[in-house]
Amino acid sequence: MTDKWAKGIEMFDAVYGKGSSAMVEAAPRSPYLDETVEHLFGDIWASGELSMRDKRLMVIGATTMLGRADLLEIQIAGAILNGELTDAQFEEMKLLMLFYAGAGNTTALSRGIDMARKRAADMAAQ
Repeated sequence: MTDKWAKGIEMFDAVYGKGSSAMVEAAPRSPYLDETVEHLFGDIWASGELSMRDKRLMVIGATTMLGRADLLEIQIAGAILNGELTDAQFEEMKLLMLFYAGAGNTTALSRGIDMARKRAADMAAQ
């Protein structure tokens, strides 16, 4: 394990919640996984130019545009566990995205929020 890998794993848990990195560490190592952990999390998410919340809002917006409730669940659960966004902010986010991402993609955001609430509650209970 390299220092960059360890830094990336630490940041992964900071972004998505304690213990989230277990699934990554259990996966077979590959250039794709190494780049994701070492660069995306070890460098980009760890950079201080934007706060974690700022980065997460950008990722949530982009992922909403993709209509990916499954990916939104992971990001939003991290936001809940880190206390980055409130229920009122999630509701306003849905209203704003309705106009920028369309009804179908905003439905995916709404589903992602609902699934994230359950995921975050399960993780907090562990």
